[in-house]
Amino acid sequence: MYSNTTTPVRNGTKALLVYPEFPDTYWSFRHALSFVGKRSAFPPLGLMTISAMLPPNWTRRLVDLNVRPLRRSDVAWADIVLVSAMLVQRESLDQVVELCNALGKPVAVGGPYVTTNASAAPGADYIFAGESETTIPEFLADLAAGGGSTRTYRAAERPSLAVTPVPQFELADQRFYSAMSVQYSRGCPFQCEFCDIIEIYGRVPRTKSNEQMLAELDALRRTGWRGRVFIVDDNFIGNKKNAKRLLPELAEWSDRNGQPFSFATEASMNLADDDKLLEMMKRANFRRVFLGIETPDEESLREAQKGQNTKRDLVDGVRRIQAAGMEVMAGFIVGFDNDREDIFERQVAFIRESAIPLAMVGLLQALPDTQLWRRLEREGRLLAEGSGNNTDCSINFVPKMETAQLVEGYKSILRTIYSSTEYYQRALDCLARVTEERPEPNTSSALAEIAALVRVVLALGIRDGDRGEFWRYMGKVWSEHRDRFGAAVTLAAMGHHFRKITREYCDDATPFSPRSRVPDGAYGS
Repeated sequence: MYSNTTTPVRNGTKALLVYPEFPDTYWSFRHALSFVGKRSAFPPLGLMTISAMLPPNWTRRLVDLNVRPLRRSDVAWADIVLVSAMLVQRESLDQVVELCNALGKPVAVGGPYVTTNASAAPGADYIFAGESETTIPEFLADLAAGGGSTRTYRAAERPSLAVTPVPQFELADQRFYSAMSVQYSRGCPFQCEFCDIIEIYGRVPRTKSNEQMLAELDALRRTGWRGRVFIVDDNFIGNKKNAKRLLPELAEWSDRNGQPFSFATEASMNLADDDKLLEMMKRANFRRVFLGIETPDEESLREAQKGQNTKRDLVDGVRRIQAAGMEVMAGFIVGFDNDREDIFERQVAFIRESAIPLAMVGLLQALPDTQLWRRLEREGRLLAEGSGNNTDCSINFVPKMETAQLVEGYKSILRTIYSSTEYYQRALDCLARVTEERPEPNTSSALAEIAALVRVVLALGIRDGDRGEFWRYMGKVWSEHRDRFGAAVTLAAMGHHFRKITREYCDDATPFSPRSRVPDGAYGS
């Protein structure tokens, strides 16, 4: 039951925007970020966008629990607390709501978690389900009319992104982040069974106009940020036609402004089919792309309704993207019904051959309100909501493969691909395939970069038990890829993070429960 003891929300109010903590996972990069004095990969773009929808006379503060704790004084200051969360942030979200309830402060919760789960955040005073471009104005209108008694605000439709305001980037303390983020589109045209993106944002990709995107980049540049910018779209090329219209203007904008940013994004595998699009992305200074490869097994791809990855040479596709100057980061999944006993060795072989250092391998997890969730529910195989973290070795459904065999096979992948020998070799292969002459823009001083290098050398070259592998790697970097020295050190730091997380997952003797299991720690991305 939600709280009804809070004080009323007033206009001209003080709004505290809170982003819950993520558990520590492969995605956090926490152990790598520490080398460069960062605490999280990206700031909470959704909350910075929502802040821009609030009345101009409201006072705003942003607290990202991934970079600092939430204090009682933060909540005591606020007239209302606005929280956005994903399923994997549930534990931290519940703690935030509990604190707000204890201090008698109204708390509103939105984001993917409450959108797909009607029973989420029972202590919240207000729930915002769906996209906020329509629900936030409705809520504010209720407040202005003296109301605000409605608890759930649900978006009746998926809005045009033409009404989405420029995020208030200035709310984030940029010192703590390794990259900034922007959004160009929502939605994806494909129908992957396990994906919740198409359930939340639909299968008709909506994009912002070129003018909107350049205005956002202007605003970000004015904050003083220089360096990596992640375009957070789940499929940047979901609307290829519009993406091709944006990219030339993005490249021209970058030239006019002295190349302040490099870009990374997510895309579907059909990116490899379009030489013109690859060239346009290279021209616009895209340096990294995340691909949902999932599995080299055609039967499992068909089971997952991931037809865009079938009937193609996936390794060749990865190499085409790498040849265009973009490092490939990719997601892989084991646990499909059609996975055979050799799937673990096949995944390792594919990752090795494709030279993908940042290979994010997870166990299949059924997310709420996805096609997979509904199918497993019909088949009586669904066990629990799940943690939202597909790398913590927990399974929330009854797999076709024996559970212990699946988990142990999964761990064998992690132990192999993130062993020092395997990882450093993939990093070297990646450096050989992805050639890039342009320097990475950044605001770090030479002294800060030297300090980061010293930390990496101390951790990996002196204290680490695999220091011999590190020095062999650095020797080859110096002799063969000296022009990519900075990128090579970054890859080494990321490998350190992956090895530490792998040890946490694979050396944990605690039996896994079908109930949700969320590791302690701080996830940064």
